[in-house]
Amino acid sequence: MRSEKRSFEAILHQPFKDLKKLMQKRIKKTGIKRGPVPGIEEDTRLTDEELFRDAMKEVREIREFREIPVYQKKTSFSCKSKNTQSDQEALEALEEIVKGRSVINLSDTQEYIEWINQDYREDIIKKLHKGQYSVQDCLDLHGIIVEEAEKEVEIFLRGALRKGYRCIKIIHGRGLRSAKGPVMKQALISWLLRRYRKNIIAFVTARQCDGGLGALYVLLR
Repeated sequence: MRSEKRSFEAILHQPFKDLKKLMQKRIKKTGIKRGPVPGIEEDTRLTDEELFRDAMKEVREIREFREIPVYQKKTSFSCKSKNTQSDQEALEALEEIVKGRSVINLSDTQEYIEWINQDYREDIIKKLHKGQYSVQDCLDLHGIIVEEAEKEVEIFLRGALRKGYRCIKIIHGRGLRSAKGPVMKQALISWLLRRYRKNIIAFVTARQCDGGLGALYVLLR
């Protein structure tokens, strides 16, 4: 029976078999004693503070890590200064225009438009915009709706082509008072490019004295 009991104990997992011996050894090493525990003459249970202190007893402070210097990256203000200078130049240019000392370059604005037939030289556009072609007739679309304007443009262009006119002007307005923007201008460009494209050499924003951004010079074939 004893041999059977031993062989049975041999296959059992006994993680706390030598716990008593280890705890007694720990007591002798640390010298810490507390209340008795059943089956153990000396108590080796420690508080959290005692366990932490015991675990950290070999730890040493690295004095060099007390203050780690932080180096901030220098910020370059060159771009900001450049933008400020550009803004200042723009304000000065605007002031000159308001006072009448300078003229707006219409080709630099977002409202400026130009188109030329690929069969013709591109320098025609510059000549047309500068007013080097005499305007022979003009149509003003102010005060009418888009549907009415389409009919007026058709009658006007047919008459100009029949008369053999070379350069005409159509005033479409800028649509500044319209909630939908320059609707008339967009419609006019669409008509010129779709319906009358074969009859047109080029068209471009007119000079300031002729309506500027609110008008077009149209050069006919």
